[in-house]
This record gives sequence, structure tokens and C-alpha cells, in this order.
Amino acid sequence: MIVYGYRLPGMSSLLLWGLLWEIVGRAGLTFFVPPLSEVVVTLFQVLGTAAFQKALFETAYAFVAGVAAAILIGIPVGILMGKSRLLDELLLPWVNVFLSAPLTALVPVLMVLFGFGMKAIIVTTTLFAIWIIILNARAGVRQINKSLVEMARSFGASPLNAFFKIYFWAALPEILGGVRIGIIRAVKGVIIGQLLISIVGFGALFELYSANFLMAHFWAVLIVLFALAFTISEFLAYLERRVSYYAAKR
Repeated sequence: MIVYGYRLPGMSSLLLWGLLWEIVGRAGLTFFVPPLSEVVVTLFQVLGTAAFQKALFETAYAFVAGVAAAILIGIPVGILMGKSRLLDELLLPWVNVFLSAPLTALVPVLMVLFGFGMKAIIVTTTLFAIWIIILNARAGVRQINKSLVEMARSFGASPLNAFFKIYFWAALPEILGGVRIGIIRAVKGVIIGQLLISIVGFGALFELYSANFLMAHFWAVLIVLFALAFTISEFLAYLERRVSYYAAKR
């Protein structure tokens, strides 16, 4: 961040917002925003509790399973849509519909189909993440230099070899971008699933703390959730920069 020609450290904006949060909390303008110092102290108290560790495990399990399903299904489907015009015309309207639709409205349907347990939460997480992964993989394939495909054909590459050695690697920058955005959407999906389908994991903690007006505890858990999502997103952004070589060589 640059202010009046001076470059400030990368964390300056967070420090500024943290200071503002502390001032608002100390002023007592609303019970909903306790001082940041109180939230930090509460955070260290909450981290060691059995309830938090159980909630973290349940949330992480649903999140990892949902994201893994979205990646394993979304990347091949997106690549096939980029390769096949017929498949693209059949699936693209539905992908756009589900990407733009409010998926929360589908939660009651998922509850009927998959019950009130972890399976429905995993499916919800997958649905929040998969569509943007498909679209980005499709976009990456459609931008591949045709000479790469022609070269693979001239050397007698099978469709399977071309899929893994040409299309996947050439589209990798866009694929990683879609996975990064999909993971951010999956965080929303797993929490919505835990709040609406089965009150478990972080959803149960949010429900408990908000119902009992324990706002410091509420914000402490929310900070953990934001920190986890931010860390994963930044790691994938780093991978995107590392594979930018493929985009340049396309």
C-alpha cells in the first residue's frame, strides 16, 4: 500500500482496520462488536477447548471432501467442454445457471435427497465450488495454442495422452484460478450447510455463541475461519504465479 508516495508494509491495512475495530469496541457503540483485544484473548481460550477442536475437525472434513469432489469432477468436465463443441453446448447453459443461481435455495432439496447428515453438507460444499472450476478449466482449454494440439496429433498422441500432457498443463493457470475461487465459495457452502442442514462444526458454534450473545467467542471463531480461507487462497495464488510459465509458452 502506497500513501503519499511512501510504501507501507503489506500488513498496514490490517493494522489500520484492527485499530479501528478496537476503537469502536472500546467506545461501546454496539454489543455486536467487542474490542479486538478481547476477541484475541477469547480466541486463545477457545482454541484449546474440546468443542472447538471437534468443530474444526467436522468442518475440515466436510470442506476437504467437498472441495476434492469439486476438483475431481470439475476439472475433467471443464476440459471436455473446452474440447467438444457438442458437450459445451449441452452443459454450458446449466453451468451458468447454477453459477448465478442462489444455491442456498437448493438446500431443502439436498436435505430431502441426502438426509440431514454430513453427506448433504459435503454435497452443498461441492455445489458451491464446482461451477467456477468448470468454467475456468473450459476457458483455459479454449485458449490453448492450436499448434500444441496439432503437434500432439502429428506425433500420434492418444486422446488420453493429449488430455493429461497437453490440455491439462496448458490450461493449468486458469484451472488454478478456478480452484482458488472455488475454494473461497466452498467456505461459504460448508458453513451454510452446517447452519441449515445439520447444526455441527463451526455452524454449531456460531449458533451457540450468537444465541447466548457471546460475541467475543463468535468473532474469534469467525477470525479462525477467515484465516484458514485466506491462507489456502494465498497458497493457491502462489501456485498460480509459479505456473505462469505455461501461460507464457502457450
